[in-house]
Amino acid sequence: MDGGDERGYLLDNQQAEAGARFDALAALFDPSTFRHIDALGIAEGWRCWEVGAGGASVPAWLAGRVGPSGHVLATDIDVTWTAAGTGYRILRHDVGAEPPPGDGFDLVHARLVLVHVPQRAAALTAMVAALRPGGWLLLEEADPALQPLVSPDESGPEQRLANRLKHGFRTLMAGRGVDLSYGRTLPRLLRAAGLTDVGADAYFPITGGACAALEAATVRQIRDRLVAAGLATDGEIDEHLDNVTAGRLDLATSPMISAWGRKPLDGR
Repeated sequence: MDGGDERGYLLDNQQAEAGARFDALAALFDPSTFRHIDALGIAEGWRCWEVGAGGASVPAWLAGRVGPSGHVLATDIDVTWTAAGTGYRILRHDVGAEPPPGDGFDLVHARLVLVHVPQRAAALTAMVAALRPGGWLLLEEADPALQPLVSPDESGPEQRLANRLKHGFRTLMAGRGVDLSYGRTLPRLLRAAGLTDVGADAYFPITGGACAALEAATVRQIRDRLVAAGLATDGEIDEHLDNVTAGRLDLATSPMISAWGRKPLDGR
């Protein structure tokens, strides 16, 4: 298989389709993310670190919540798609390899970040260290192994083709060191990191325009690798994209596990 033991992010943010993926992910998951952050009690004056920001939707929302007396730092290893905006600062930063860019944060949030970071344990340690006593860490990661089908209602050949291509995508991800069961481990990891008041839930849409947009952008990004690895032909990929465009498929995302925990007030 092409790149069988290759490491690195499979979905290159330098590709044109990355913007479409960020827009679709924001449409699908921002409401759930914002609901969780509101439940943690975000207020004016909070200091927030958005890790692996990707697009600007989450940092912009955070800035609106914390107001001019607060502080929002948005970091990513590639800040191409994190547009500058009012109320937040952008910094290029590798959470797995560099020290945290500050401390005393009331909230540290990362969505779809750690599963792609080879140094996951170091990244988690850095995020916990950056919290003030009483501060919250919110991690959100997909768990494809919990629900491996992009088309759960596998009722015909179009759906079977969609699921076969998704299996190929996950084969490529696993070959790059992505843990396809990582999401479910988050509560345990937060407790092991010394956080308290740990909770978690899961959410995934099963159809809709944003699901279709995410699927199309993802398949376009990885089509050359799927073909090179012998996991699909160009004809099969074109057929699948036509099915997506025609609206013949109910396309799901992987379950998004959201887990949160609080740094003890004694700071230990």
